[in-house]
Amino acid sequence: MIDCAIIGGGPAGLTAGLYATRGGLKNVVLFEKGMPGGQITQSSEIENYPGFFDHSKTGMDFMDTWQKQCFHFGLQHRLEEVKGVRKEGEHFVIEIAGKEAVEAKTVIVCTGSTPKRAGVKGEDQFFGKGVSTCATCDGFFYKNKEVAVLGGGDTALEEAYYLSNICSKVYVVHRRDTFRAAPPTIDRVKRTENIELILNSTVEEVIGDVTGVTGIKLKSTSGEERILDVPGIFVFVGNDVNNGVLKEQDGFLCDVNDRGQVVVDLKMRTSVEGLFAAGDIRMDAPKQVVCAAGDGAVAALGVISHIQEHS
Repeated sequence: MIDCAIIGGGPAGLTAGLYATRGGLKNVVLFEKGMPGGQITQSSEIENYPGFFDHSKTGMDFMDTWQKQCFHFGLQHRLEEVKGVRKEGEHFVIEIAGKEAVEAKTVIVCTGSTPKRAGVKGEDQFFGKGVSTCATCDGFFYKNKEVAVLGGGDTALEEAYYLSNICSKVYVVHRRDTFRAAPPTIDRVKRTENIELILNSTVEEVIGDVTGVTGIKLKSTSGEERILDVPGIFVFVGNDVNNGVLKEQDGFLCDVNDRGQVVVDLKMRTSVEGLFAAGDIRMDAPKQVVCAAGDGAVAALGVISHIQEHS
């Protein structure tokens, strides 16, 4: 019987594992089918995490120390895919792809969210052939070339700024004339000479051939259409909640809101006793590493209290 099963290995999951093991739990297992770290491992630099201000370090470097610290204190990592979680009596059953299910006294779900597709014609056809959702991953392929970024939030503008250091020009396409990003981020983008803002416009189609993307068709709110000749477009239009492990035949194991985000209280407790959620999967998540880490710590402390009360 596992004391605490942590599903998801990003900042929330790793922090939960650290606090649970240092808090005295002996059998804490992190289920993550890949290497732990989360989406932050794709970032080129970290400048808003307190105490970490080394511009020579990438997100991968940043999270590497987290893994070492967590595993040092006894967190177990199982490279397995969790297909679902159900509750039977006082315990939980963790269903694992291709293997026997395991039981756990408590569960912390930290599966996060993934970038949404924009739903533009040609987007799926050319995904991976000029359409990307990761500037850090694919930006180098467009060195000294022009690219487009679709979106108006923090991620879109941060990635546009990152690309401006690689590409000859970056076009930011946004359907409104104002941005949802933080004011310092907006100001930095506006001051970058090789970033051009195309506002009040939408991407109608991604155009390409057998070699990949060759351009995008734009349409302004006034109805004017134009073709932007770029070999790549980066899409940042939000995220989908990774709540699949909580799905049941007639709904979800616990309460979720209308966006599929898990409803939690201030202690990261869900509507099901012994089940916690932390990080980007939970309602009103700020989608910041420092916040996800805080969630993980709070959830782990809640797990320890729960186990003590039911011992």
